Amino acid sequence: MATESSESEEEGKIRGGNDKLTVDDDLREMGKNAAWSVSSCKPGNGVNTLRDDNLETYWQSDGLQPHLINIQFQKKVRLQLVALYVDFKLDESYTPSKISVRAGDGFHNLKEVKSVELVKPSGWVCISLSGTDPRETFVNTFMLQIAMLSNHLNGRDTHIRQIKVYGPRPNPIPRQPFQFTSAEFITYSTLR
Repeated sequence: MATESSESEEEGKIRGGNDKLTVDDDLREMGKNAAWSVSSCKPGNGVNTLRDDNLETYWQSDGLQPHLINIQFQKKVRLQLVALYVDFKLDESYTPSKISVRAGDGFHNLKEVKSVELVKPSGWVCISLSGTDPRETFVNTFMLQIAMLSNHLNGRDTHIRQIKVYGPRPNPIPRQPFQFTSAEFITYSTLR
């Protein structure tokens, strides 16, 4: 999967982060296929800053917690990993400390998939959406909601610098149990 952030002995706590985001080749970024919205934002720090691939810009919430980021897809998608770029060194009390990831068909039936506690994160933090059962490697959903429940140092507003959402790559040949890797093999993979 992706390079996981270092997790402590306690389940659900993530310490640190990674300067560089590295993701396996069998995952693809799904966020470009979604409609993004946020519960609130300061002028100039809106939802577009979450997806601009610039670590210097950030989304800043404005209002009461929880702060919400909603990611809605037109069709049901498989999601496996959420990667957030947060920086305690730069943002201090604006850095989230408790995050809940929820999934569902829409706002009416969201259920918590994962809850994590961040301990002074700095860099990319990867949150796996796989369940406790080894067969549950992804979440099949129309909507993903990321809720910032609390911040470090009892901060009120939140800074998130980037978000990437990953799902498994589809098999290029339907009903084929394995993937061919070269163009020549793909050419001869079916009978006429």
